[in-house]
Amino acid sequence: MTHDQPARLPVTSISDLLAAVPYLLGFHPADSLVTIGLTGHRIAVAARADLPTPATIPDWAPVAARQHLALLRNVDATAAILIGYGPATAVTPVVDAITPQLHAAGVTIFDTLRVTDGRYHSYQCQDPLCCPPDGVPFDPHYSPTAVHAIVAGQTALPDRAALVASLAPTSSAGMAEASRRAQERALAAQLSGGRAALIRAGRKAVDEAFARYAADAVLTDDEVAWLAVLLADIAVRDHAGEATGTEPWRLALWTDITRRADPAYTAAPATLLALTAWRHGQGALAAVALDRAFTADPHYRLARLIDHALRHGIPPTALDDGPTSGNPAR
Repeated sequence: MTHDQPARLPVTSISDLLAAVPYLLGFHPADSLVTIGLTGHRIAVAARADLPTPATIPDWAPVAARQHLALLRNVDATAAILIGYGPATAVTPVVDAITPQLHAAGVTIFDTLRVTDGRYHSYQCQDPLCCPPDGVPFDPHYSPTAVHAIVAGQTALPDRAALVASLAPTSSAGMAEASRRAQERALAAQLSGGRAALIRAGRKAVDEAFARYAADAVLTDDEVAWLAVLLADIAVRDHAGEATGTEPWRLALWTDITRRADPAYTAAPATLLALTAWRHGQGALAAVALDRAFTADPHYRLARLIDHALRHGIPPTALDDGPTSGNPAR
């Protein structure tokens, strides 16, 4: 499960809500269960999970209910809306399994919906005048909510696969050679000045990268390779992770480094991208970045901590003290 802390969008109807969902997630969901957490009339969180296969629903439902409950409580949500995307045969058993468990835990379910082939169906409304049996047509691409989101700079990719593709590696033979040179340079620095010399070089490289991307410029292959090698040290990585901000260049920086770095060194930059996306309220992007990190190192500790937080709806303020406070995360 991934979650986002959404920006404000004008939502006054179910159609508005459904038009907002792709912009809250960053892509148009399919074969998904989306949970909208409400605090009063405000959307406090939006979370998405893949629909389970019918055979796994009995085992899936209790675990999913606990995750949904934690998600809602961590953002002080007072009510929820569940939206299943897919055919009735896939969505209805999921809604039937999880709704009673959330009700039993004291969650107010404002509505449960199914979106299939450009129409939405409410499981709670039985009035054929507003909820006809064949569903209510809507178009998420052409609505005031979508226009408002686009004007505000938000984007919604066609599907999750497009989001994954946006972080696909672009490593080349040139980058492999640059990484070899960076490794030799790091070894020489360590032999001459110890780990302290590497940390100083790493902090300098991080600060220079920040300045470069803040000025709408990018690093060369040699600079990307050098930074990626240095980020393998926890102290350097945490120096980079302690910097916060909402500037778009921060996401652009870690996206670029994650895509271009040698695959052997992507765990740290991909985790920093996940951390940055999480802080920006882009849970879906954070989840995809974590997949890249786990491909490089399945046991990378900071990535596992962020993954746990995303799955349980823990807000990014949980890391306000920084990843190195008290117990370093690798």
